[in-house]
Amino acid sequence: MPFRPLTLIAALCLAVVLPFLASAQTLDALIARLPDGNFNDRAAIVAQIAETGDPRAAQVLDALLEGELEQRTADGRFVRVTGSRNNQTAVDVLTGEDLGPVARRSTEAVRVNNALRRSIRTALGVLTLMDPDPARRLAAAEAALRSPSADQVDALAEAMAAETNANIRTAQTRAHAAAVLASDLPVEQKLDAVAVIGAANAQIVQQTLNAYRNAAEPELAAAVGEALAAAEARQRLWSQAQNLWFGLSLGSVLLLAAIGLAITFGVMGVINLAHGELVMLGAYTTYTVQQIIRTNAPEYFGYSLAIAIPLAFLLVGAVGVLIERGIVRHLYGRPLETLLGTWGVSLILQQAVRSIYGPTNREVGTPDWMSGAWQIGEMTLTGPRIAIVIFSLVVFFGLLLLMKYSAFGLQMRAVTQNRPMAANLGIRTGYVDALTFGLGAGIAGLAGVALSQIDNVSPNLGQGYIIDSFLVVVFGGVGNLWGTFAAALSLGVANKFLEPWAGAVLGKIVILVFIILFIQKRPRGLFPQRGRAAEG
Repeated sequence: MPFRPLTLIAALCLAVVLPFLASAQTLDALIARLPDGNFNDRAAIVAQIAETGDPRAAQVLDALLEGELEQRTADGRFVRVTGSRNNQTAVDVLTGEDLGPVARRSTEAVRVNNALRRSIRTALGVLTLMDPDPARRLAAAEAALRSPSADQVDALAEAMAAETNANIRTAQTRAHAAAVLASDLPVEQKLDAVAVIGAANAQIVQQTLNAYRNAAEPELAAAVGEALAAAEARQRLWSQAQNLWFGLSLGSVLLLAAIGLAITFGVMGVINLAHGELVMLGAYTTYTVQQIIRTNAPEYFGYSLAIAIPLAFLLVGAVGVLIERGIVRHLYGRPLETLLGTWGVSLILQQAVRSIYGPTNREVGTPDWMSGAWQIGEMTLTGPRIAIVIFSLVVFFGLLLLMKYSAFGLQMRAVTQNRPMAANLGIRTGYVDALTFGLGAGIAGLAGVALSQIDNVSPNLGQGYIIDSFLVVVFGGVGNLWGTFAAALSLGVANKFLEPWAGAVLGKIVILVFIILFIQKRPRGLFPQRGRAAEG
């Protein structure tokens, strides 16, 4: 028989086109059957529509789900009708052709009920299980897990076999197990499904298996009970780990807020009630920097925090020097008057910010590189919290290096330990006082930059941290940086572990009572610091 290229080409074309034509005819025939029968009949047709794999099936099912699928009485054409009652328009549900306005009583709706809607959602999930977009495949698997159906068993098994993405395959495997549990398959397969679900996180285990606690098969009910008990135990363990992380992140915030106060109080013996407002100024510096960048160079917004950090340190540090030179240095040795003077400064700073920025909260954005969250087991770590923990450690150890290895740090320690002897050796104690106050204020400004990422930026921002900062300083030992570090982290963790048991307010009261009793036994705190503040 002679070789005929044209015949071969025609055969190949038919091989490609015929399946599509068959699918199209099948889909058209199935849609034509939708108005007939009862809701159960329509549910069966919906499942068959999903099985066709026709790319147009999704838009048909979506229109049916929204109650917008109607049939024209004139020619039997199926259309999607949208718009208000007196201004409705129609689009051919298969071709997408715009058919213009819809005359009243010219179409008849294909009715749906809640049970049929569930079937439609299941069918739409099946359609997207093999979608080229990984995000849609993952969403389909998660939707199938939330609403398991026996009709999904085969489709999920097929999707699992073809899936190459490990995360999506895991989600599909769990959804397949949930579908097996919802089916009438043998109990052995259901026991395997329970084992698959039991390895998921506790929330998925509880949501999926709770309905099978009292299953008719004794072995299945026992397996479900064991899986739920293991999930609850695992959840309690991860809950403790989550509380520990929240406590460490809160402790990092307290460390940033208190470390500047520890320096000021330890070296100078000044109870600075304006410290919270210095934190607030750091937060408003961040807000101002971001506003300028948004207005003039939005493409550099990702660098806003890197710009705000040195600016906040310098600007707030300068404000601290002005406070020390203008007010505090005239009140040394008079603690009550120093207390009242710095309280007056705090009121002035609050009112100044209200006059410039207004009394309402201001939005401070989070750069893209710092946003997002990471899942570790069953606990969530957010980007801003991780950044604050790292930033607080960098500030703390940077300050330790400054205190130990710089000339200024040596002079500061000399003034702390013996002020008259330091003055006799030629150290300008007034100069050291001003720079020390400025350093403490500058670190408070850095705390404001960090807090702007997790708290509301308002004139009252500092008021929420001033009391906790004093508690940290007193508990850790006045002027001792390591004491401040230990006290901040321990009080942060204690707060988070007490809150679920006693509530936020009562938890703080318990901690306050504990610190009062502790100070009765150790008046100088965990790590006593030598110097005039401690000795006084």
